[in-house]
Amino acid sequence: MGIGALLATSFLVGLSGAMMPGGLLIVNINETIKKGLIGGLLVITGHALVEVVLVIGLALGLGSIFANEFFVGAIAVIGGGLLVWMAIDTAKASQTLEMSITQEESETTADRQSGPFFAGLLATISNPYWALWWTSVGAAYVAMAMEQGTRAVAAFYIGHVASDYAWYFLISLALVTGRKLISQKLYRGLLLVGSVFLAFLGLYFIWSGVTLLR
Repeated sequence: MGIGALLATSFLVGLSGAMMPGGLLIVNINETIKKGLIGGLLVITGHALVEVVLVIGLALGLGSIFANEFFVGAIAVIGGGLLVWMAIDTAKASQTLEMSITQEESETTADRQSGPFFAGLLATISNPYWALWWTSVGAAYVAMAMEQGTRAVAAFYIGHVASDYAWYFLISLALVTGRKLISQKLYRGLLLVGSVFLAFLGLYFIWSGVTLLR
């Protein structure tokens, strides 16, 4: 997978994940309502800081492990399996899920105890699904990127974090302007398209992993 492909696919995978409701969305909504557009941006910046530290740690701390084809192959298969599971879950959600950008009545612990930057940071590290994603899909991405050097790793990170900024900025903008920028029908359509992409990418990961394991 070339640098351009890493940039594009990491953006699309990240976008598919960002669009699914979760704790980070709740924190983003709360902080945007309280502090405006800058509050929402600070939430995602806290999230992005955690992820850049993690990517650097994976690239440096696990460099020798990623040189092992068996390990890379195994983690690619696991990551591919998780992507396929995400695809199925996203496809199901696209049939019924509604995008709500109204303030939640109950704030998260992270939101109550800290500012928007640290709220985004805490909402990220307290999410077990986030940890599962990075130990499988994220690690597989970093392993493939490292074969092409630091530029490829940087391209993966930029694509991934750009998807978070793009989606949550749109949510924050909708809140501060009072406009509905995406219809429910379009939202569900985007989720469905994203599920198809996740399925194909997951199968590609599995195929690549099995090839390395042979």
